[in-house]
Order: sequence, then C-alpha cells, then structure tokens
Amino acid sequence: MTSRPNGKRLTSRERSEVPFGPVNAGPVSNLHELTAADAARLVRSGEVAATEIVTHHLDRAEASQPELNAFTTLDRDRALAQAAAVDRTVAKAGDPGPLAGVPVALKDLLDQRGLPTTAGSAFYSAVADSDSPVVERLSDAGAVIIGRTGLHEFAYGFTSENPWFGPVRNPWDPATSTGGSSGGSGAAVAARLASVAIGTDTGGSVRVPAAMCGVTGLKVTHGAVSLTGVFPLAPSLDTVGPLARCAADLALVLETIEGWDSSDPWSRPRPLGSDTPMARPFRIGVPRQWLASAPIHPGVRADFDRTCEAVAGQGHDVIEVDAPFLEPPGLMAELHGPEAAAVHEKWFGDADRRYGDDVRSRLEAAFALSRADHLRARAWRSGLRTTSAGLFEQVDMLATPTCGIARKVIGEDLVEVSSGQVHHRPPLSWFSSLVNALGIPAIAIPLSGLAGDPPPSLQLIGPPWSERLLLAAAASLEEAGIAGFRPPQGW
Repeated sequence: MTSRPNGKRLTSRERSEVPFGPVNAGPVSNLHELTAADAARLVRSGEVAATEIVTHHLDRAEASQPELNAFTTLDRDRALAQAAAVDRTVAKAGDPGPLAGVPVALKDLLDQRGLPTTAGSAFYSAVADSDSPVVERLSDAGAVIIGRTGLHEFAYGFTSENPWFGPVRNPWDPATSTGGSSGGSGAAVAARLASVAIGTDTGGSVRVPAAMCGVTGLKVTHGAVSLTGVFPLAPSLDTVGPLARCAADLALVLETIEGWDSSDPWSRPRPLGSDTPMARPFRIGVPRQWLASAPIHPGVRADFDRTCEAVAGQGHDVIEVDAPFLEPPGLMAELHGPEAAAVHEKWFGDADRRYGDDVRSRLEAAFALSRADHLRARAWRSGLRTTSAGLFEQVDMLATPTCGIARKVIGEDLVEVSSGQVHHRPPLSWFSSLVNALGIPAIAIPLSGLAGDPPPSLQLIGPPWSERLLLAAAASLEEAGIAGFRPPQGW
C-alpha cells in the first residue's frame, strides 16, 4: 500500500500505455479510455486481464498525485490481489460479476477493512474491521478499489481545499477547485485515473464535484444506498452515490450498490414499480423563482438557457413552472447544523482535536443553533416535501444548472456572479442543497457543444425513486449529442 501522510507526496511511476484491439464503442488506444461497462465486458470475456487494467490505472493515479492530489491512499498491493482473483475466476470459466476488473476510486469516508478512514481530518483515523456494505457490494460485483480519495475536511464544505492533506486540484486547471466535498472522486474520474468513483452527497457533494470536473454524478433518493460504515455529516440528509463519465456506467454502479440494508436505520426498500423509466418525450420543468433568485454567473445562465432550447429541439416538453417554495437557502443550516454538531460534540471542545478554520467556523455556528431551530427546520422540510409532490404531478423532472459558477480559484473565497463578488458557498450549493432536504434524486450531466473548461453542467431532479428516469434522460441527451464527457487537456 502506498499512502500519503500529511505533507508528503506519493512516489510517481511512469504512466503505462497498454494498447488493445477495438471494442464496441470503437477503437481506443489506452485502457483508461474504456467505459466501466466495456472494461468489465473485456475482462469477463478474457480479452484483457483485470490486472492489466488495474495496473494501468494505478500507474496513472500515482503519476498524477504531485499535480492533482486526488488520493489520500493508493492501495496497490490489495488492488492487484483483487484483480488477480478476478482473472483466476475468468480463467476457470466463472463469472466475476458485472463490474469485473473495473477500477474504482473510493471517498475516504467509507470503511474498508484494515484501512484507516480519515474523513479528511487531522485527528480522526479509524481502522475499519469490516467493509461498509457499499464496498462489500462493489467487491462482490468484481470491482477493484484502487485507492481512497481526498475530500473536504469531514465532508463539511464545497471545495475539497483540505488544510491537512492539501487541496485536491482540478485536472482542467490545477489552480482551481474540484468542488466538494467529494473532490478527489471527481478529479479521479475526470482525469481517468479510475473508471468510476464513489462519493457522498449531503448538500451537493457528488453533484458539485461532477460539475466542476466535467463528469456525471448521481445523488440518490435518501435511503436507497446504505450509510452503514460511512462517516456521517448529517444522517437525515446523507447519501452515497457514483460518479462516472457516462450515464450507462452510473446505472451499472447503482445496480450494484443500491438496496435495503437491515443494519442502516435510514435504509428504505424501493417501492414496487418505481424503477420503470417513463416513455419519451419527457416533461421538464424549469423552476422560475429558483433560477431568478440564484447567485449565478451570466455565462452559466446563458449556457443553461441554450441547453433548454436544445433539449426542447429534441421533442421534449421544457416548460417554466412556478415553484416559489423552492428558493434557497430555506432552513438548510438549521436542518444540517444540529446533526453535524451531534456527530462532533465528543471532540469539538478538546484542544487536541484540531479543525481547519472553515470547518471550525461552520461547527461553531452549528453548536449555536437551538433545539427549536432544528424543529422549525424539520417542519419546513416536511412542508417542502409535501408541496413538491404536487409539482412532480405537472412535470417528470426539473432542470437547473448544477452550480451557479463553473470555476473557483483555490485559496480565494470570493467568486464572480451577475451581482458582483460573493462567497463561493451560495453559488456552489444553490441548486443542490434543497434536493437533499427533499430527499429526492438528481443527476449532474456535463454538456457538449458549449465552450468551457470544464464544460457546463446540467442538473435534472426527479421525484423519489426516479433514478432510472433520470439516467434514461441523461442517456437520451448523450445520444442526442447535447451531453457527453470530454477529457481535460493532458489527461
């Protein structure tokens, strides 16, 4: 195992270029260009060894560390042993699973047996004695976790500028943020260091890095994926979800990790019939008040408007809807703050437990909230969910930008929006945090054909348990050429 202790870099290795023949999607020159679905197909057929694919991605990941700092740990020995086990299964004509040999990057918030979970902190480092259910399900499906990715300290922020492990840097421009809190997972997928990655999303922490890094990210219905063995931020809002380079790979990972878990009190079984995609064309609502009040860069708004026109040109119904109740921030701080305070109350007063300035400030504000504040926020959330249910009787899904900005410079708190300079947190979270309060799924999709490094990002939001609908919509936009991944230059 090659790890990066605080302040030290992983040893770089030469990048491996492993050519092979054409696949269904067309010829590719390197293994990192494969989708997860194609990688698994080639491994299961015996055309390419899992050890080849995993070694290639490990080499790229290690070589990237000095520039991107996407990982807190790269677990070469264990990853290669798992890949070899997959190859042995294939050699015996067995089925290693739907994710056979697929390299996965895992946010350093989920437990892996025998490895420390740091949560990106200065003092927390708990060595897990068992895998989290998400990790267990990935392994059972043949996936190979190559390393643990960097994040915002305790997942309590949107930049992944970590004071203890260093900032995770964006492959589109290393001077800029990957977003957070799952920034390392976003960077790993965008730079093609892993085929897919796992993140967590409490207020946008899968979708924001997906948008800032130009990849696709899925926030699931609350309770759809187990939270057991996941360090909590605010459990009534926390979700675990995948990041990938296309909708099909997201679907493949979702099918692997979702499902009821008796050990998780937040877990919920999927209702019967809830996973059937609706027939096209889709009815897509643009929430007028949510957009009008947003701290948004003019370029982001213009790209969103052009995208809505392009989607309508494909025959989908794109209509403006009145939804004055969807206007952030609502009572989000009052909702997540007391839950975060409850997680940290055993450490926060201890002088030996060091927190970064931004997280300490947010926790101080959280501890200052009263029980009455939290009860008021819970009532607000209940009303929000009831009212939004009627909205989804009018439309199949909602569309917004994923974030109000496309770039944030590392070390600078202020960003530019139409009204001038503002703190980065509102424009980064404006379109994502309410989705967590609602408990519903959403997908962030990189757009093609529009200028931008990273490309603009579209968010589609559906009613509870509509993950398949959102994935179908994303796939439809990919087929139409409206959405799609393009790699950052040099990666």
